[in-house]
Amino acid sequence: MSNPSPPASTGFCASCGTALSAGARFCHRCGTAVQSSQTGRRERVAWIIAGAAMLVLVAVVLWRGGSIQPAAAPDMAGGQTGGGALAGGGGASGGRAPDISNMSPEERFERLWDRVIRAAESGDTTTVAQFAPMALGAYDLLPQVNTDLRFHAALIRLAINDYSAARALADTILQEAPGHLFGYIIRGEAADRENQLQALNQSYRDFLDHYDEEQRAGRTEYEGHKPLIEDFRTRARAAAR
Repeated sequence: MSNPSPPASTGFCASCGTALSAGARFCHRCGTAVQSSQTGRRERVAWIIAGAAMLVLVAVVLWRGGSIQPAAAPDMAGGQTGGGALAGGGGASGGRAPDISNMSPEERFERLWDRVIRAAESGDTTTVAQFAPMALGAYDLLPQVNTDLRFHAALIRLAINDYSAARALADTILQEAPGHLFGYIIRGEAADRENQLQALNQSYRDFLDHYDEEQRAGRTEYEGHKPLIEDFRTRARAAAR
């Protein structure tokens, strides 16, 4: 024999509509058992729990059967540096490193160079220390180099405080292209960072002496470095006053 239903709150019989007294378990007119709101809530909760358990069971079956696949993890080598490895951004230096595995040697070096320079400009010494060796290694693997690539390598050397190597690259630039502004910029930047005032002023004078002629030469590599060239020119003209 089933247990009687718990007492109901004051209401009406669901069968005959007779008003029920507080605590009634059965309708005193027709004898219909009274279901309390508490019992209804318990039943609803039981159905919800049962439904949730069924959903979990279905999910497990689908997972084991291969119908549900886990989301792929983000490609930490894909992407800018930014970048950017690199480049760019990574906003400034932040951001994830791009996939350079399928790039040409020159593209690989340029992306790494961009990442190092952006990090250096933002003061991110950790990123500079991490990617500068990679960039220089990529430079060493280039099948051939030109003035622009040497300039980029020299800027990386400056970023890691390797001033002698930077000056060596500047000398090579000027040997291959006498009067080239990049050579004087690298010499001046190295002298400035080592507080060699005489060498700095000499690089300023050499730069100004060749500036007009070099601009007329229309070297394409100057186009990508106009802000840097004009900044060095402003400093050189200020020092000459």
